[in-house]
Amino acid sequence: MADKRDYYEVLGVSRSATDDELKKAYRQLARQYHPDLHPDDPTAEEKFKEITEAYEVLSNSDKRQIYDQYGHEGLDNNGMGGPGGMGGFSDVSEILESLFGGMGGMFGGGTRMNNPNAPRAGRDLQTSVTIDFMDACNGKSQNVQVQRMETCPDCHGSGSAGDGGSEVCPDCQGRGTVKSTQRTPFGMISSSKPCPHCGGKG
Repeated sequence: MADKRDYYEVLGVSRSATDDELKKAYRQLARQYHPDLHPDDPTAEEKFKEITEAYEVLSNSDKRQIYDQYGHEGLDNNGMGGPGGMGGFSDVSEILESLFGGMGGMFGGGTRMNNPNAPRAGRDLQTSVTIDFMDACNGKSQNVQVQRMETCPDCHGSGSAGDGGSEVCPDCQGRGTVKSTQRTPFGMISSSKPCPHCGGKG
């Protein structure tokens, strides 16, 4: 097995780097070497895997402590080393999603970017409750009232009240986006943009 490079060296950070410094370094390198941006370059893919493995270890305080004390051997002996030991993340796309959020579309994901009308998770509901000290110590169940959004009884969530209902855009069939494909010297390139007929409303 070839010797692995030092994870701090891979990310280009010092051994005292903070979590924010690690994240910033990983973001820059991930954008630079992502395989989607270099589809025919196996070197970039290997580099990307190395960067991701380094970040996965150093961003986890337990694994980082083991690595700082014992190096790669410590991680391998604890079943954490290598690309197969990506504890906490089932694949690279989860790491990217946790870092880049809505930029998933840049790397082939991004359901909301492909269909702006797709369902999305609502905001977390929060409320303040005052309880006495003993209830906090012993635990207590208590009913609370919160305000939340509900489906409109008039339009049933379609955004169009009345008997006629809303019309589906004939150009995009309600998707809100239109896709175009172009032939280039590098192959076929597909792109999507908001539908010009309905303005992206579907």
